[in-house]
Amino acid sequence: MRWPSEPSPCSSRGEAITEPRINDRIRVPEVRLVGPEGEQVGVVSIGEALRLAQDSELDLVEVAPMAKPPVAKLMDYGKFKYESAQKAREARRNQALTVIKEMRLRLKIDPHDYETKKGHVERFLRGGDKVKITVMFRGREQSRPEMGYRLLQRLAADVAELGVVESNPKQDGRNMVMVIAPHRNQAATDAARRSAKAEKAAEGQGPQA
Repeated sequence: MRWPSEPSPCSSRGEAITEPRINDRIRVPEVRLVGPEGEQVGVVSIGEALRLAQDSELDLVEVAPMAKPPVAKLMDYGKFKYESAQKAREARRNQALTVIKEMRLRLKIDPHDYETKKGHVERFLRGGDKVKITVMFRGREQSRPEMGYRLLQRLAADVAELGVVESNPKQDGRNMVMVIAPHRNQAATDAARRSAKAEKAAEGQGPQA
């Protein structure tokens, strides 16, 4: 909790941080108070709201400053900030781990090249990455889109143990595109493994004496 004796939050340059006003910094005569479990207490004077916050050993946090009157909630602000930071960190981590690899195929691909390309797709899926498969048409091949569709379906079936079709084959100019995603359990496992590896590497690159 942050009460009158504590300094207001600011950056190293003295600039105010965009955080909600809390406790004694809420300078309005009254607020619409919300309890720690989301229960509606009603409109009370700011003095009464601060008294309730202190009695509960919680912070009074202004959550809707533009409302008439402003809405304030009783909460453990330190815990709230920590949990919010954890959620934001997890969201950034998931975004960073969402990688889409790309594999290009020719319509008249020979068996050896097909097996090689399939092996790459399998490796990407095992690594937890999505794969965008593109079949490229040449000249008159554009009049036979069904052949590209069959090729993509064949590849999807061949790697079905590792991934599932997330985006069905669709024509895109001279190409036909399909996206295969790793199975959820596999993706989650690989994402966790890579996150742990990245964090361990980051720890090892800490400040040097």
